[in-house]
Formats: sequence, C-alpha cells, structure tokens
Amino acid sequence: MKITRLETFSNQHVGFVRATAEDGREGWGQVSPYNADITCEVFHRQVARWAIGGDADDIAGLVQLIPEREHKFPCSYLFRALTGLDTALWDMRGKRAGRSVCELLGGTLRPFPVYASSMKRGEITPEDEAERLKRLQGEFGFTAFKFRVGKECGHDEDEWPGRTDTIVPTVRKALGEEARLLVDGNSAYSPGKAIEVGHMLQDHGVIHFEEPCPYWEHDWTKEVSEALSLDVTGGEQDCDLTIWTYAMRNRIVDVAQPDICYIGGVERMLKVAALARAAGLPVTPHSANQSMLTAYTLHVMGALENAGPYVEYSIEGPDYYPWEVGLLTNPLHVEDGKVQIPQGPGWGIDVNPDWLAKARYQATELAA
Repeated sequence: MKITRLETFSNQHVGFVRATAEDGREGWGQVSPYNADITCEVFHRQVARWAIGGDADDIAGLVQLIPEREHKFPCSYLFRALTGLDTALWDMRGKRAGRSVCELLGGTLRPFPVYASSMKRGEITPEDEAERLKRLQGEFGFTAFKFRVGKECGHDEDEWPGRTDTIVPTVRKALGEEARLLVDGNSAYSPGKAIEVGHMLQDHGVIHFEEPCPYWEHDWTKEVSEALSLDVTGGEQDCDLTIWTYAMRNRIVDVAQPDICYIGGVERMLKVAALARAAGLPVTPHSANQSMLTAYTLHVMGALENAGPYVEYSIEGPDYYPWEVGLLTNPLHVEDGKVQIPQGPGWGIDVNPDWLAKARYQATELAA
C-alpha cells in the first residue's frame, strides 16, 4: 500500500506527522521534541522525499533505506526526523490490524511500573526536591525516583557547592529505605570524580547512576561502571547504531537507555534492544517528557524480553514544560506507581485537534 501523503504539524517544541496511504488509512507519529520545527524541515527534505510512494507496511525497509540515501548526513537531526515516519507507520499498521503497537510487537497491554523523574537541578533546593518527591510518593504510589546530581557537562563541578552531598541523603531520608533511588549526572564528571560520587551514592542505597561522564567518552564511562557496584547507565544521546554495537559488545554501561525519538523510531530501538539482549543487559529507555514519547516507550517496553523494571515518567508540569499543555486529548495517568500501556489500535493516544489547528503545516504528496 503506497504512502501518498506525509504531513507535519509543528512549533518550536513539538512536531507531529500524519502519514496517509493510497486506501485513505492514516497513521500519526511524532518527530523528536526540541527544535521540532527544524526537524520537520529535515523531515520533508531528507525523509519524506524517499518515503513518498513507498510501501507503508515496509517500515523496516524504509528505515534502512533513508539513512543510506542520506549517508552524507549521519546526524541526530536525520534520526529525529526519521522517528516521525517510523512512528506514524507503526500507528497505521496497528489501526489497519485493529491492534495496539505493543500487541503487534508480541507484548501484552497492562499497567507498567514507572519511576518519577525530576528534570530540575538549579531550579530547586534539595529540601524542596525531597518534599515534592515525598508528596508524589503518597499521591501516585511511585516506588522509584530519579533526581539530578552534579552539574550538566560540569567538568567535576556541582550545580552549587555541596548540593550533591546534600540532596542524596535528604531524598533518602524523605522517601524511606524501601524507595528505589536513581540519579542522573548529565555528563557531569571525569572518571575519578564519578567514582568518588558513586561510592557516596552506594552508601545511600542509590541503584542507578545515569550518564556520570560526558556521554561521548565511552572509555571513561566503562571505567566508572567497572569500579562501582550500582548500575551505571546511559545511551540516551546515541543515535548511531555503530556506537551502540560498540557500547553493547564492550558493556560500556550496565543498563542501555536509548531514546526512541532520538534513535530514529521503533525499528532502530528494537535493534538496540537486541544488541543489549545479546550482551545480557536490560533496557530502560530515556523518556523524559510527556509528548508521545512516553506512550511509545510503554508500548515497546511491554514487548521487550529484556525490558527493565520501569519506564521513565517526567513529573514536571507546565511551569517547566509549558509546551506540553494541550498536546494530547487522552494523556497518560499514574495510578499505584504504574501507567496503563495505551489501549486501542495503534498508539492509542490522540493528538489534540486544537493544537494542530495552531501549528505550522507542511506536506509532501505523491505526484499524480
């Protein structure tokens, strides 16, 4: 069934894709958030031109073809744009079959555990962070929580002196010994400093140390993972499958964390998951906002053999992510520390028509 039209609806933050086949069947997807207006330009110039007229059911073939046709652009923007095509075609496939994407992948629709993920660092004190995590623990039943340590790309500096040494015991005391604590360094440290911080984290029962070193310094990250007993994790920024092959074969991290929207969509995410499985590693993807990304992640995690124990769930509201407001007509909800994998055909999540009406519109169509 030929793809006859590819449309995008975007603003600076978010871009949705509608794919239409020759029988009129539609599917909705999303390019990666952040500078999505630029990504949608890339989509029409470097993705849609190769996909239009292609077989809507040959997702794997198109996802392989397009980076080859655009081999001079092995870059993040290309894969951020490719995600829009991949996810729209998976939605179309699900709607055609009357099944969810999770079920198409061999999974089971069910409530899936999530961890409460804080995006704040310099904007919040350790005491206020602990207080709000404690409140969310009681209100929504979260049992796992992630917060920030160090300074983003910080060259061993803290966000302010003493913050990391304060926030870890403060959060532990507030949430209790049974809470699973995860932290994110966002490329903060050199190996020596990361190992020093990691020992402190272990002393307080933290189980997950994400991106402790600059993510491009794979040897540094491996040094840290070999020195610590907690899980050293990472991979959200990596969109090149060659890098993923190297990282998994060499067990650079203990947990693989690809981002479906950064990596290029479901097909490429499944390749990373297979590499992790071959290395004996679990997958706990990066899904740090409430666009369609979290729904995509839930569907895939519901089907992975080596899925980690939870999905990342951003706890930030409109004060931090004002662009999330009004995106979806049926947004996700947490209950007892879990989110239901969306039910219904395809993704089971609908874009708000009012948002679409205000977005920038572009289209690529099959010539008559």
